[in-house]
Amino acid sequence: MRKLLLMLVLLSAQPVLAQKAPEGIWQGYDGEWRHVSQQLIELAEATPEEKFAWRPAPGVRSTSEVYMHIAIANFYLLSVTGPAMPSELKQEMEKSVTSKGEVINWLKRSQDAVKQAHLAVKFADLSRKVHIADRDATVDGMYLRIIVHANEHMGQLIAYARMTGVAPPWSNH
Repeated sequence: MRKLLLMLVLLSAQPVLAQKAPEGIWQGYDGEWRHVSQQLIELAEATPEEKFAWRPAPGVRSTSEVYMHIAIANFYLLSVTGPAMPSELKQEMEKSVTSKGEVINWLKRSQDAVKQAHLAVKFADLSRKVHIADRDATVDGMYLRIIVHANEHMGQLIAYARMTGVAPPWSNH
C-alpha cells in the first residue's frame, strides 16, 4: 500500500516538475533579481489604478505605499554600497506618490539601479565592509538584503492583490 501511495504521489507531481522554470530562477543573484523585479512590475501593472489606494486596515501601508517603500529601500540600501540616491527622492514620497504610473516608474528606476550596480560590482568588492544603522555589513550582504526585502514585500503584495480580486498574472488564478 505504501509503495502504491508513493507511486501515486510521484506520478501526480511529475507534471509540476516538468513545467518550465520561471525566467531567472536558479540563475544566481542577477537571475533572481530579474525574476522578482519582473513579478513586481507585472503585478503592479495588473492592479487597477483605484486599487493602489487600498489598504487592509487603517495605519497599514496601502498598495502604492508598499511599492514606493520597495523603491525607496532599493535606492537606500544600494546607497550604502556606494551609488548615491537620486537627489529628488525623499522618504515622504512613500505616502505622496500614489498614481499607478508614477509608482511603477519609481519602482522600475530603483530596480534598474540595483541591476546596473550589481552587474558593475567587482567580485572582490562584495566582501568590502560597509556600515548601516547600528552594524557593519558587507556589500554582498546589502545586495542580499535588497533581494530578500523585495521578495518579502512581493508576498505582501500578492496577498493585497488577492484580497482585492486581482490575480497575479503568472498564477493560474
